[in-house]
Amino acid sequence: MSEMARMKFYCDEDRCIECFACTVGCSEAHELPTGISRRKVITLNEGIEGLEYSLSIACMHCTDAPCEQVCPVDCFYIREDGIVLHDKEKCIGCGYCLYACPFGAPQFPRDGAFGIKGAMDKCTMCAGGPLETNSEHERELYGQNRIAEGKVPMCAAVCSTNALLVGDSQKVSEIYRQRVLSRGHKHNDSPVAWSSAYKS
Repeated sequence: MSEMARMKFYCDEDRCIECFACTVGCSEAHELPTGISRRKVITLNEGIEGLEYSLSIACMHCTDAPCEQVCPVDCFYIREDGIVLHDKEKCIGCGYCLYACPFGAPQFPRDGAFGIKGAMDKCTMCAGGPLETNSEHERELYGQNRIAEGKVPMCAAVCSTNALLVGDSQKVSEIYRQRVLSRGHKHNDSPVAWSSAYKS
């Protein structure tokens, strides 16, 4: 029996045009409150000719998720397909996950000290949460469950340049390899952030 595909995100920094469609699409699809942004577009080396590039960043659904390792109430769980989800009804708003995450993925609805931040929110790769799939309660707490419907996450669906890819890690790696070969110039050996999120 073959091993289940491990779902991963990849943002091709050579294709991202900083249009923010992924950020807006995610917020609208999941009806996120003001102040919560599951996906952010950042620009590195801004203004430095030849070195400037943009990336779409969210939860990377890490292999050894640091958020899961530090959570004192075990609200995180990793699905068989590698998607890292959390239980908002267990979360105590301590913020440990935010400090552990190298990508700044965990978001909190309120500012403040331990216990008053409210339940943490983060990218679910459009895979919902621990509640009944596509139930009203799941949608209210976690947003759309597009994975259960056989669709790609909203951010990837609206990316006009196909910079943001999501799917089986081996297939995503192969697409990246083909793109690098077709460009015919020196490039990073692996996608940006993969070495932090996905350990072999």
